[in-house]
Order: sequence, then structure tokens, then C-alpha cells
Amino acid sequence: MRLIEQLRGKVAKWPYSLLSVMAAVSAFGLYTSMYAFRKAFAAGTFTGQQYLHIDYKVWLVIAQVVGYTFSKFYGIRFIAEVNAKNRGRYILTLIGIAWGALLCFAFVPAPWNIVFLFINGFPLGLIWGLVFGYLEGRRSTEFMAAVLSISLIFASGFVKTVGRTLLTVFHVNEFHMPFLTGAIFVLPLLLFVFFMELMPAPTPEDISLRAERSPMNAAERKAFLMRFLPGIILTIIIYVLLTIMRDVRDNFEVEIWADLGIKSNSIYTGIDSIISVIVLVGISLLILVKKNLRAFSIVHLFIIGGCVLVGGATLLFSLKIIGPVTWMTMAGLGLYMGYVPYNAIFFDRMIATFNYRSNVGFIMYIADSMGYLGSVSILFIKELGRPTISWGVFFKEGVMIVAIVGGICGVLSLLYFLQSAKSSQNSKFKSQNNTVGDDLMTTIK
Repeated sequence: MRLIEQLRGKVAKWPYSLLSVMAAVSAFGLYTSMYAFRKAFAAGTFTGQQYLHIDYKVWLVIAQVVGYTFSKFYGIRFIAEVNAKNRGRYILTLIGIAWGALLCFAFVPAPWNIVFLFINGFPLGLIWGLVFGYLEGRRSTEFMAAVLSISLIFASGFVKTVGRTLLTVFHVNEFHMPFLTGAIFVLPLLLFVFFMELMPAPTPEDISLRAERSPMNAAERKAFLMRFLPGIILTIIIYVLLTIMRDVRDNFEVEIWADLGIKSNSIYTGIDSIISVIVLVGISLLILVKKNLRAFSIVHLFIIGGCVLVGGATLLFSLKIIGPVTWMTMAGLGLYMGYVPYNAIFFDRMIATFNYRSNVGFIMYIADSMGYLGSVSILFIKELGRPTISWGVFFKEGVMIVAIVGGICGVLSLLYFLQSAKSSQNSKFKSQNNTVGDDLMTTIK
């Protein structure tokens, strides 16, 4: 610990831009490494196995998402109250538990091993909030968070490629593959956690520009919710829809591509890399926007644009104007244009816009808990209500709902927060005038 404190002091003297790049790359690497412990199993198909008339792989996805969902609800309190000095220790402990669950999954026979995907999902659901805690409330949060969020896109395809390679090239057993994929990323994980621990606390200038970030007790969390309740409800509606379809794409991408007649192992990384670069550039440019309300409005437009792109691409594909690869690229880009800002900068700029003493982790975990609850619910609805429909058709229908409902809610959310910001400014102006008047009366007396 003393060595880390000494190194942290030296890192604090680095140029701010270099420090930001180091933090961004480390956060990206850390979360990508975590994905190896979370999503490797999705590279398998586990065909020919059903329990209670539901595919075995669907049971695995449901078990992990349920664990992830419970984790998000627990994280509403845990992440809001976590002490910064414990982040690194928590990250390694939680991922270690998840890796141990994958070892049990490898050797316990089906269907009894399904429970270990639940155990795997619960600790991993807390990692995002812990990692983002290193980055929030800084002048360069947009850039760092954008790079971190790109791991949500890149890591999924990359881990699937690694998993499929172990299966097809090295002929690893499908049940052993998730644990072995995690083993490949253990050393990178340790390295990136070490680098994240070298991050110094936000500077006074950071706090001045982006508002102070601090733990929140129960009363403070309730007050925050009541202050922004209409906007939060609209935000959660959009986020739930995006999370559901992003999860369907993430967990059943192999099946969706197979429905489209494409079975290349490299297709996942190739398309996700293109999407990653576009989203990274778009979000990173917001670092140039100093006025928080203007940046917050642009983030809304980015999300609304993503919904429009998803709907437009799906309509063109239905009319056979574009092919499956173009459609999946455009639909994936649109989904992540909406999904990534919520995970990267939406709530950070929201807090800064209203100069509200709080932290991103609390509100992010409220949105996440609702999102993953919706995700696991839709899996049951699909399997029990429409079991014969393919994942490709299900995805196509689902993204159209995202386009319509998400786009409308995005516009309403923008209008609400603009009006709320205007009201806050008027209240502040009146308060200042009253203070000046009181001072003047005191002087006259």
C-alpha cells in the first residue's frame, strides 16, 4: 500500500492529458478483462439440451442475468456508499468469486451447473460502478468514460472470438471454455487494477467544473430521486429498452448471425470494432463542450439519433434495400449510440449541470437494476410466450420498439431537463436578488 501511495503521488504530477490517457486505457483493459469472466459462455451454443421446454443456453443466460439484476439492486446502496480506498480490493475479490463459479460450472453436470451462472453474475454486476468511480467528476471524464464504455462493445465480440477459437481451433470442451477464457485474462486484469489504483483524487479544478462527488446516505438518495423524478422515469424507460435489446444481441449474437446465414468467427470483433471507434469519437468530442447544459443536451440528441438509426436501418433491411451485415452494423451502432452515453457521461453531465452533490454510481445502478430486470423478464416472455420464433426475428421486432418508444421518451426527457435547468437558474437568480436586497436594507438601516 505504501508503494502504491508513493507511485500515486508521482502520477499526480504528470500532465493532465497523460494521466487521462493512462486512466482511460487502464479502465478499458480492466473492464475488457472482466468480460472474459462474464460473457465467454455466450460463445458456446450448447445445442440439443432443453429443460422444462426451455433451451439450456437460455437457462444459462437467465441465471446469469438474474444474478446480475440482483447485483444491480444491491449496488444502489453498495456503490453509493463505497469508500474509494477499497475499490481495487473489491474488484479483485468479486472477479475471483465469479471465476471460481466458472470452475464449478465446468465440472458440475447440467442442469445443476446452471446455478453457478447466477453466482457468476452477482459479483460481476458491481464492477462497472467500482471502475467508473475512478473516473467520474473530472474534466476529462467524457474521454475516459467513452474509452471505458467502448469495452461494452468491443469486449463482447472480442471475448466471443477468443471463446470460439478455443472451441474450434483448440477443441476445448464447451463447459470448460468459459473458465479457460477467464484464465487467459487473469494477468492483464491484475495489471490494469494496479494502474487504476495509481489514479489520484480529483483536483480542485475538477471539483469546480464537475461538482463534488461523494458517498450518499439513504436520505440523500431519496432527495435526489424526488428532485429529478420525471426525468429519471423517462431515462429508465429508454435505458430498459436499450438494455433488453443490447443483451439479446450480446447473448444470442451467434444465433442471430446464423439466422442471417453468416457463421464467421471473426464477424463479431470486426463489426464491434467499427461500432466502437464511431461511438468513441462521438462521445469523446463532448470533452470540447465546456457548458454542462449544452453538453447534456447534445448527449440527449446522440441518444435520440441512435434510436432513429436503429429504426431506419431495420426498415431498410425489411424492404431488402440493405443486406444483413449492413443492417447488423447500423442496428448495433444505433443501440450503442443510445446505450453507451448512459454508462459513460449522461449522469455525470446531469450532476454537473445541476451542480448536485452526489455520485454517478447510485443513479446508474437504479437504471441498471431496472434494465436487467427487463432483460430477464423478456427472456421468459420469449421462451414461454413465443418459443418458436427465432432470435433473429425477435431481435428485428424488438429494435423497432426501441426506435419508436425510445425516440419519443428521449425527446420528452430533453424537454424536461431543459425546463428544469431553466427553473433552477431562475430560482438562483431570484435568490441572489433577494440577498442583494437584504444587504442593501441592512446598509440603509
